[in-house]
Amino acid sequence: MRIAFDVSPLSHPPLGIGNYMQGSLKGLVAAAAGKHEIVAFAPTSIRGPDRIRGALVGIDVELRTWRLPFSHALRTGWSMAAHPAAERLIGRFDALHFSDWMYPPQHGGVRATTIHDLVPLHHPEWTTSRTRSMHGRKYRNAAETCDVVFVNSEFTGRDVVETLGVAAERVRVARPAAKDVFTPEGAAEDLGAAYILTVATLEPRKNLQTLVEAHRLLAGDILLAVVGAEGWGEQPLLDDPRIRRLGYVSDEELARLYRGADAAVYPSRFEGFGIPVIEAMACGVPVVVSSHESLDEASGHAAVRADPDDPVAIAAAIDRALGERSLLVPAGLEHSRSFSWRAVGEVFLRGYEEAALR
Repeated sequence: MRIAFDVSPLSHPPLGIGNYMQGSLKGLVAAAAGKHEIVAFAPTSIRGPDRIRGALVGIDVELRTWRLPFSHALRTGWSMAAHPAAERLIGRFDALHFSDWMYPPQHGGVRATTIHDLVPLHHPEWTTSRTRSMHGRKYRNAAETCDVVFVNSEFTGRDVVETLGVAAERVRVARPAAKDVFTPEGAAEDLGAAYILTVATLEPRKNLQTLVEAHRLLAGDILLAVVGAEGWGEQPLLDDPRIRRLGYVSDEELARLYRGADAAVYPSRFEGFGIPVIEAMACGVPVVVSSHESLDEASGHAAVRADPDDPVAIAAAIDRALGERSLLVPAGLEHSRSFSWRAVGEVFLRGYEEAALR
């Protein structure tokens, strides 16, 4: 089987979707084990090919990229025009797996995509107009044309069936894993004081202002360390001597920060899965997580849950996590080990093969 896999989002620094794409492609290569040919492709920005090559170091795929000015507009135009077919650029393939950024036309073969969440449909106020239009078009096309739709959780799978009307037999769940760098072994960061850690892009859905208010309720001088890229919309108020804003950090630095933290807190209002939850668990830190059902699978029975809209509840959950470290850490390590990127790759391969038979 020759599989064409769209890696356009890897032209940006990897966040949630990029991390999922990088890990799932690595898992797909491992699952294919030389029996299938994988072509990673991307019509991308002028600097995009260099970033994509960097993200795919160690992942054995054929890579085809095209440097394009105004790449977002051209990808959008290509998708909407439904011409030319992807075979003109990539050659013959047996399966095409496209991303959130475009939905290329194709002459034949299995048509597949991954849907990470339906936040733009349920909560448009938490997304930008560009995200709403881009994802909205992709959702419609996926529902109408895809032979198989991969999702990152049972929650998202149910949402895709109920909201988009995709037949349940066309949906496959492929839960993400933590990268290999996230382990309890290794150096731990020292910020000069005890700290709790949160990891999120600074945007309304991630709900960091409520965490800031919860942090103010905690006794003592424990710091709040905030890791996350610049986002959009109303920003959390981080101008406080007990808050350390660390910005975007490498995976290696993030692993050190997890290991050094007294607890990690993830108060998001809505997720597709919530990869930072299992990253923190994999590093041996107790975790406090929003009680929204979209985070149930990432949390398992190994996290303390709290109402994301209640600062008092979040503060109480942090206190509980600090006091129950000896119970939460081994539970979190066991839970995080139940996920693997190899398993994601195997789900992808079975999905393509079963769709081809249909």
